[in-house]
Amino acid sequence: MALDESMLLLREENKIPNTLRLYVFDPSAVTLGYHQKVEDAVDEEYLVRRGVGFTRRITGGGSVYHGKLGEVTYSVVAAIEDVSQDIEKSYELICRGLVYAIEELGLEAEFRPVNDVLVSNKKVSGSAQARKRNALLQHGTLMYDTNLEELARCLKAPKEKLDSHKVRSIRERVTTLSLELGRKVTEDEVVKAMIRGFRKALGIRDLKPSEYSPKELELAQRLRRKYTSKEWIYKR
Repeated sequence: MALDESMLLLREENKIPNTLRLYVFDPSAVTLGYHQKVEDAVDEEYLVRRGVGFTRRITGGGSVYHGKLGEVTYSVVAAIEDVSQDIEKSYELICRGLVYAIEELGLEAEFRPVNDVLVSNKKVSGSAQARKRNALLQHGTLMYDTNLEELARCLKAPKEKLDSHKVRSIRERVTTLSLELGRKVTEDEVVKAMIRGFRKALGIRDLKPSEYSPKELELAQRLRRKYTSKEWIYKR
């Protein structure tokens, strides 16, 4: 999370280019939306017992379980003028990268405003944004083989949200690419599909692989203290 914020701040200062970052949480962890209360978003006792770390994001939205062996997280940092001033349009444009990736793997997917991607009317990806004056960060998940039972134990969903989707539990609302395809999908094929999907959706002609820059790492190391502090995690 510190790296994502670092990249947003540096993009705002025009010190790094528009960037697509793909990564995996190791070990598995949970992130909370900026406005959430810990007790409303997660089963903290269960997380502590299982040794699952958690922190708060700078982006909104709900709590997310990032499974080490079943989920790839993406982040896009870009100049707002290169995406869209309109928040919903920017979500749709960036999430189209996930839709294309899923379709390449052999499934039909749809973007559901404001920030979800669905397969068979079930969620396989959720995204969230933070914006500065000139740059935005959008990050989110793609669940290809997530342990959904573990996800359901770690997270809490508000009753009104479940009611709005006409389901009784988180488990009824989500799925994975492996479940939908009836086979084990691998991280490698998902990453490759995501790269092609985002390149197509964002019209990227020149997508160059790279390592983190010294500036990104240095700023992230300073920000890391915030993300490990109780003051930040229990901000709400």
